Amino acid sequence: MLAARARVVSRALSTARGLSSTVCNLSDGTPPKPPPPIDDSTSALDYKTSHKVRPPPLPKMDLPRSRSAEEAVTNILYNTPPPSLQPYKKHVLNCLVQNEPGVLSRVSGILAGRGFNIDSLVVCRTEIRDLSRMCIVISGQDGVVEQARRQLEDLVPVWAVLDYTETRTISRELLLVKVSILGPEYLEDQLEGGPSHEPRAAHRAHAEQTKLEREMVLARHFEDRQSEGEEGGKSLTPSEALRQRHQHLHSLHVLANQFGARLVDVSDHSVIVEMTGKTSRVEAFLALVKPFGIIESARTGLMAMPRTPIAGLAEDDASGDAGSTVDASLLPPG
Repeated sequence: MLAARARVVSRALSTARGLSSTVCNLSDGTPPKPPPPIDDSTSALDYKTSHKVRPPPLPKMDLPRSRSAEEAVTNILYNTPPPSLQPYKKHVLNCLVQNEPGVLSRVSGILAGRGFNIDSLVVCRTEIRDLSRMCIVISGQDGVVEQARRQLEDLVPVWAVLDYTETRTISRELLLVKVSILGPEYLEDQLEGGPSHEPRAAHRAHAEQTKLEREMVLARHFEDRQSEGEEGGKSLTPSEALRQRHQHLHSLHVLANQFGARLVDVSDHSVIVEMTGKTSRVEAFLALVKPFGIIESARTGLMAMPRTPIAGLAEDDASGDAGSTVDASLLPPG
């Protein structure tokens, strides 16, 4: 009985000592320390080790087919199997990597070692301080790209690599293009006219010339070019040269509005157009403004983000299509 009472008294004393030490720590005014930040690449390795999922088998390179004896003997003797018949297509890889120096060189080195030519690569920090996102566009066969994806995922500073090739995504690309408003026949002169992209005739003029004098020099340049192409052609006055230049400007403005682009800079001899859209739409816009004379262009590369699926939407569409009947009166004749 006395031993049991002694054990109870000792436990109470130890609890009181713990509470007193806690009160003393709080009385010092020292706040609790936050957890250490993720500042090294081993965190990605720990994450992949704890969340390791067995990947599916690699896709087959070719469908198996029956080979003749001659083909089998040739393969055994010379080790020359037939090349893969898989088509090449564009793949979009989304890499989540640790935000530290040297990650880009390691990722690009893996792709270069496998013989891939990177079509576009966009790297930027995310909303997480220690995480960056890479959007890589390459062309290759499914099996080879899958092997490269797994090899990239095995790198220490890489958290995960996703293939968005078969995923419904929203992809955009930014374009800045500087277009001449003088016409394509003055493009070579503008490229040699310095940073202002003035024609050589106007660029060689004295710097103290007035605005009217520069317009007259440009009009004489128009006249010389037209007389070279057509004998006895009508000469252009400064007002006619100005009108022709503003017609080009108006045409570029209308074309930019059709593509959802906007003019971000207007000068005496060129404009800069900003456009955001799919890669095919950007290439179509470049093809349409090329006749005006492209002085310079810059593109950011493809950025992609997967769409958010809406539950039940696909099933409703499928059921509606299956149950609908076609009115014969709305069909074309024949």
